[in-house]
Amino acid sequence: MAILSYVIWNGSPEIFSIGSFALRWYGLFFALGFLVSQQILYYMFRKEGKPEKDVDTLTIYMVVATILGARLGHVIFYQPEIIWTDPLSIFLPFEFNPFRFTGLQGLASHGGAIGILFALWLYSRKKKPGQNYLQVLDRIVILVALTGALIRLGNYFNSEIIGKPTDKPWGVVFTGRLTETLKDKRHDVEEIVEDVVYYKNDSIPKVAEGKVPLLVYVFFKPTADENQIDNLINGTMRPLLASQLSEFFDETPKLRLDYQIANPDNKGFVAKVSTVGIARHPAQLYESISCVLLFLFLLAMWAKYKEHLVPGRIFGIFLIWCFGMRFLFEYLKEDQEAFEATLPINMGQILSIPLILAGIVILVLSFRKKAD
Repeated sequence: MAILSYVIWNGSPEIFSIGSFALRWYGLFFALGFLVSQQILYYMFRKEGKPEKDVDTLTIYMVVATILGARLGHVIFYQPEIIWTDPLSIFLPFEFNPFRFTGLQGLASHGGAIGILFALWLYSRKKKPGQNYLQVLDRIVILVALTGALIRLGNYFNSEIIGKPTDKPWGVVFTGRLTETLKDKRHDVEEIVEDVVYYKNDSIPKVAEGKVPLLVYVFFKPTADENQIDNLINGTMRPLLASQLSEFFDETPKLRLDYQIANPDNKGFVAKVSTVGIARHPAQLYESISCVLLFLFLLAMWAKYKEHLVPGRIFGIFLIWCFGMRFLFEYLKEDQEAFEATLPINMGQILSIPLILAGIVILVLSFRKKAD
């Protein structure tokens, strides 16, 4: 691992785009979580002799509760000002003037958890045999762990919910935002930029706090001239590195960026820009791996006991593991909103505490009960 030094992540958040619509990896992973979970739930219901038609009803409850709860949770816990400044953006997945599909900008896992708890309470009120509230929760949280792993993987592709700077050899330099912006049509550079590639600059030693030297190669189309290249590098790229993307790059404000250009074989210019990236903890992957392990552990527990599970046992373990790890991982993550810097612990940790305590109470009570 010491050979790694650090990892450069230049993945695009988009799979493909058609006009203003873009299919993003985050949306794909989000949907895949529900689709895979539904198939696993069919399997679980068959093994326990429960009606499979109830899975379709449960799926609808889960999808609606997760999206509404996660979105409202983000707005209430992190950006309440949106309620009076831009209320339409709470649920509209696009922007006007110009029209652009954006998806829902901000989802909070704690809000999703609250939404799921409420939705499953509504579902369990039907009092179906073997499907009381805790029994339903025991099975659903197994699938929530899997979906959570996929959603965090989507966050990684989006270069969001990033970790703090680190000198660990598995630290990640997220460069995708710069690439995405340089190739964004709204910045009038799509016509000349062919590709953006990053390399480690081994000629300059690393410094502390995750700051690592990078070489950015911008490949231009044959139609680009030197004036257009200079306008892009010093008119678009310079302010991006120095301010707008300062969480990913450590570039001091300057009037101009030093760069070199070449035009090998007259097939288009290539500009080489030297800058400094910031290697960060891949906190999204930490949480994703934790959720995968939790999913496998809880699924194995269900497979062993099935309908003989003590109600609440799996649910209690889920709350303690999922939100206990979330509490710890928050120490490695950057605050999502500026106001969190004034708090003794951040909002994610504050919201995790009651869920951890609830999990402890439920788990203790489950050990006082006998299996049905």
